[in-house]
Amino acid sequence: MNRLLLDTHTFIWFVSNDANLPPSIIDQIEFTEDVFLSIASIWEIGIKVNIGKLTLQGTFEDIESQLIYNNIKILPLTFSDTVQLRYLPLYHRDPFDRILIAQAINNSLILISRDSAFDAYSIQRLW
Repeated sequence: MNRLLLDTHTFIWFVSNDANLPPSIIDQIEFTEDVFLSIASIWEIGIKVNIGKLTLQGTFEDIESQLIYNNIKILPLTFSDTVQLRYLPLYHRDPFDRILIAQAINNSLILISRDSAFDAYSIQRLW
């Protein structure tokens, strides 16, 4: 059974019905039982909204109801994720993306992202 981890942009596009998200990816998200959003992505969204680098259709506080409505689970950050992160090669330098890579490895999750830089790591990426 596939278990999915949404990249931050994937989640934002999914809940806002953005045309950048391919229909095949929408189907994967809608028809997969275990879909996760990392707490790191929520943190990233909060930071980017705060500094004006990201505008959401709703409010930041709406994220919780969007998660519930779409049956997307929050993936907590664990100590073992930070250990995995520590040993990742520096192919990708974005700290939020690196934690997603570590979480995908540790939890055997397929990462849904259009970012091909993830392909340098031993994870499965779908787009």
